[in-house]
Amino acid sequence: MKQLTQQQKRFVNEYIMTLDGELSAKKAGYKCKDLNAFANELLQKDYIIHAIKSQLKLQIDSLSVQKGYVIQKLLQIAEFSLETEDILDKEGNPTGKVKLRDSSAGLKALESLCKYLGFSNSKSEDEYKEAKIITISNLDDDKI
Repeated sequence: MKQLTQQQKRFVNEYIMTLDGELSAKKAGYKCKDLNAFANELLQKDYIIHAIKSQLKLQIDSLSVQKGYVIQKLLQIAEFSLETEDILDKEGNPTGKVKLRDSSAGLKALESLCKYLGFSNSKSEDEYKEAKIITISNLDDDKI
């Protein structure tokens, strides 16, 4: 694997902190007319990508967060967010209708959990279409 120059090492370190190629190139001291295009070129190089992944792995390993802990927390977030709660009227009385606490947070936690566990969809990312969520609270009595 090709050795990184000092400037490339600074770029990698800045990129890990900002995730902004143009800003990272600027902070690393690169000078060119189109820093964004130059940063994109750097991010296409295998040895730069390898250095970024290595640095991220070192940072993650230094956190000493166990996989089980992450999985447990994602499950807790999903379960809590997808529980139902009563809809209250202006006076605070139950209306007889229920809603999910936070469906978007619950679905995001489930999505993160699936990615973390390595579940994959046979479709490519280009074919993915966002689902529309319909809850009981979105429906009126005539539609039920």
